[in-house]
Amino acid sequence: MQIESAHEDGSLSFRNGKVVLADVILHCTGYKYRFPFLDTHSIVTVDDNRVGPLYKQVFPPKLAPWLSFVGLPWKVIPFPLFELQSKWIAGALSGRITLPSKEEMTEDVKAYYQELEASNIPKRYTHCLDLDQFEYNDWLAAQCGSSGSEQWRKKMYVATRENRKLRPETYREEWGDHDSVSEAYKDFSRY
Repeated sequence: MQIESAHEDGSLSFRNGKVVLADVILHCTGYKYRFPFLDTHSIVTVDDNRVGPLYKQVFPPKLAPWLSFVGLPWKVIPFPLFELQSKWIAGALSGRITLPSKEEMTEDVKAYYQELEASNIPKRYTHCLDLDQFEYNDWLAAQCGSSGSEQWRKKMYVATRENRKLRPETYREEWGDHDSVSEAYKDFSRY
């Protein structure tokens, strides 16, 4: 819901006419990548919120595997992605997983950037994976010798994404993915 106005007594008026009393207003404005503590001598830069160059959203080719980034992608289911990125990094650092050569990684990054540019996707969307996250997660899982994304997780994400478009004010209260939830419960019961 979008706020229409805030009042001195702590009440908020929303565009739909609803009024609530708020203890806290948390402004969620998104992420702006900045690494003032990291000096890579311009090997890694941030340009229009693109951190790069990064091979597969994680490794700067010239500094791999010794420098890596976890969690840059957005519009994703974060924790499974973070876990897979961390496993891949650990595998590369331990020598269990061999990364491509620096030249091959650099060429892959260039090809990815060219693909984004050809699709008229601005640099600031470089780390927006949305529906591509499952292909990315499955790729990471294959690199680590793990299983890929569960079908119920993919279906649940897509259903929620579509529900959010149709009912942005109430999508969290009205679900139509009971079959996916049942599959998830079955999956979790194995743990």
